[in-house]
Amino acid sequence: MRPDLPHTLGALRRSVFSEAKLGRRSVKDELRANLIARLKSGEELFPGIVGYEDTVTPQIVNAVLSRHNFILLGLRGQAKTRLIRMLTTLLDEAVPYVAGTETRDNPYQPLSRQAKLMIAEMGDDTPVDWLSREQRYVEKLATPDVTIADMIGDIDPIKAARQGHTLSDELTMHYGLLPRANRGIFAINELPDLAGKIQVGLFNIMQEGDVQIKGYPVRLALDVLLAFTANPEDYTARGKIITPLKDRIGSEIRTHYPATVEQGMAITAQESWTRRDKTVEVAVPGFVREVVESIAFLAREDKKIDKRSGVSQRLPITVLENAVSNAERRALRAGEKETAARVVDVFAAMPSMTGKIELEYEGELKGGESVARELIRGAVGRVFTHYYDGVDFKQIIQWFDLGGSLQLDETAPARSLIKELASIQGLMDKTGALGIGPGAATAERAAAAEFVLEGLYAHRRINRSEDRVFSSDGKRREPAAGRERDAGEEPRRRGSKRDYQ
Repeated sequence: MRPDLPHTLGALRRSVFSEAKLGRRSVKDELRANLIARLKSGEELFPGIVGYEDTVTPQIVNAVLSRHNFILLGLRGQAKTRLIRMLTTLLDEAVPYVAGTETRDNPYQPLSRQAKLMIAEMGDDTPVDWLSREQRYVEKLATPDVTIADMIGDIDPIKAARQGHTLSDELTMHYGLLPRANRGIFAINELPDLAGKIQVGLFNIMQEGDVQIKGYPVRLALDVLLAFTANPEDYTARGKIITPLKDRIGSEIRTHYPATVEQGMAITAQESWTRRDKTVEVAVPGFVREVVESIAFLAREDKKIDKRSGVSQRLPITVLENAVSNAERRALRAGEKETAARVVDVFAAMPSMTGKIELEYEGELKGGESVARELIRGAVGRVFTHYYDGVDFKQIIQWFDLGGSLQLDETAPARSLIKELASIQGLMDKTGALGIGPGAATAERAAAAEFVLEGLYAHRRINRSEDRVFSSDGKRREPAAGRERDAGEEPRRRGSKRDYQ
C-alpha cells in the first residue's frame, strides 16, 4: 500500500480523488484524456517503435480518441503485442478500488455483490486499495482450448460449499479473465485462434458493455478497453474472426514491416544483443549491419518464400546476434581481445535464418540452406552496389585473372588475415568507401577488405569455392555494380534512404 494515498472510502471522498473526478470516468475516457495531454505536450507516444510514425501510430491515436475497441492486423514480427502493452502508459499512475474484490470495483460505482455488501455494511470505513498501470493490463493468448469459463466465468460449486451459499447466489460466481480485467485493458493475441463459440461470448461486452456469467440473471457492466491482434492470413489458415465480432470492433489497424533499410537497421540495433561482456570487444561495421538487414528485405521479395507467412523482423535480429557470436568465438580461439563481425560470420549465422522462412514449392526443392545462402549473397551484392556503384575494380580483378588466388580461413585472426588481403593489389585502397581508412582497427580493415571480395563474387566478377578460395574463373565480366562513372562524375552519395519494398 502507498501511504500517501487514502485507504478508506471516507478518506477517498475527502481527497483529490473525489467522486466528482473519478465517479463516472471510464477507462476509455481516461485513456483519451491522458492521450490528449500527451499530444499537447509533444511527448513521444510509443518510445522504441520505429517506422510507424506516419502510418500505424496516427491510426491508434484516432482509435483511442474515438474510444474504440480495436484490432492490430499484421504478419508476424511487426510489434503488435508491444504496441498494445504500451497503451498502459496512457493510464493514470494509480486508481482506487474496493480492497479484496476480484473485479477491482470502483468505490464510487461498485459492480459485484461483494463490493456492494462491503460498502453497505462498512460505509466510509470500507477499505480501499490502489491499482498500478501494470496491474490494469490483462493479456490472453488465444488457443483453441480456451473456454467460456476462462474468458467470462462460471458457477463455482466449491466456493458455494465452503462459504455456505446456494448455487444461485451471486457470491458463488467464478470470474473469468474479462471481469478480472475490469477498469483496465484486456488484450487477446491471435484472435482467429479463439473458437467461434467463444468469440460469440464477446458480443455483449463489445456492444452493450456487459457480460453475463452462466446461470446467473446478472449482467456485469464492465469498464474495459478491448484490444486484439491477429495475422490476416489466419482467417483462412488456422481459424477466422467471425463476421459479427469483426463488425463490433471499432477500428481495424494494419501494421507493416519497415519501409526502408535504415528503419530496419534502427529496429535491429535496438532489439539485438550485440553489446556483450568485456571478454571480447566485437565491433559491427555498418556495412555488415546493412547486409544483415538486406537479407530480410530480399527474403520478403523472394518468390521462393511464402509472402503470406511473412519474414519476421526477428530474422535480422537473430542473424546479427549469431554473427556477433561467431566473431566472438573466433576471437576467443585466437586469443584476441578485439574483433569485428565479417561477411563470413553472416554465413555462419544461417541456422538463425532457416527456421524463420516458410518456403514455397520451388524453395522446398532447393532446400532451406541453399535459399539462405542465396539471400546472403544477394544482400552482399545489393549493399556492395550501394557503396561502390560505378567504381573501377579492374586492378583487383586483374590480380586474379593473372593467376592469383587467396584462401580465407574463417578462424584466422585479423592480423594474419590482413597480411593476406594486403597482397592483392589495390584491395585495401577500396575500403575507404566503407568509412574504414588506414587508421581503422585491424579487424575492421580485414572485415572491409573481405566484404569487397565477397561483393565482387556476388556480382560474379571473381569466383569463390565452398572452402572460401577466391580466384578467377577466366571469363570476361561486365562491371559489377552498374556502369562505370564518366570522368569527373561524382560518386553516388552514401547514406540515402532506399526503399526496398
